[in-house]
This record gives sequence, structure tokens and C-alpha cells, in this order.
Amino acid sequence: METKVFINFAVKDLQKSIEFFTKVGYTFNQGFTDENGTCMIISEHIYAMLLTEPRFKDFTHKELTDAKKSIEVMNAFSCENKAEVDAIFERGIAAGGKESAPTQDHGFMYGREFEDLDGHIWSYFWMDPAAIPAH
Repeated sequence: METKVFINFAVKDLQKSIEFFTKVGYTFNQGFTDENGTCMIISEHIYAMLLTEPRFKDFTHKELTDAKKSIEVMNAFSCENKAEVDAIFERGIAAGGKESAPTQDHGFMYGREFEDLDGHIWSYFWMDPAAIPAH
């Protein structure tokens, strides 16, 4: 069995988060969706679990972080090309996200990022495969 990755996010308003990420272009697994959370499909083996804050707290004894004030993790996703980076970023902004850093263009690597409605950072990047050193 291949490893699947589930990234969990606490969200203040589940329905608004679903609407936001639908506008960004993501789809959801309805079999793992209820009033407490949803499973957003990022790729074949990567998923984001958007959980209401009370549901998220069921999984930890730690205090939740206000992602608009502090950062614990930045989520970065590779894209096929610069155009895909731009398209996802623009959809995120149009859906109500906020640009969280200037565009990074280093020639061989290109990236853009936005904050979602709860302040979580979503970073999308493209890297020229020819620029990746061989091991």
C-alpha cells in the first residue's frame, strides 16, 4: 500500500472553508465529510482534512494556534509549470485569500503563496527539473 498524507487544519467556519477551496479548484471526498470536517483532495495520495476547531481539539491536548498571528507550518505544493502556480494563486486571491509573500522568481524556481480564510499559508511552486542536482 502506498503512503497517503493527511494534513489536518483547524478551521473556524467549515462551510466557508469548503466554499473557498472549491473556488481555488479543489474537490472533496463526500464519504469523509460531515458537519465537523471534510477531506479535501489535493492529489492521488495527499489530502487536507479541514476540521472545525472543536473537532480538531479532539485529537490533541495542545492549544490551537491562531494562524493569523503565528505560524507553525507552511504547506508547499509543487506544480507542473509557472502557469499552474499563477492560476492556483489567482483563484486563491479571487476566493478571498490574502497574498502572504511577494512572488519568488529565481529563474529555475518560481513560487507564490496565499493565506486562506483562517490564515494558513498555502505555497505553490515550480522548479525546473533540469536544475535539480543529480545524486
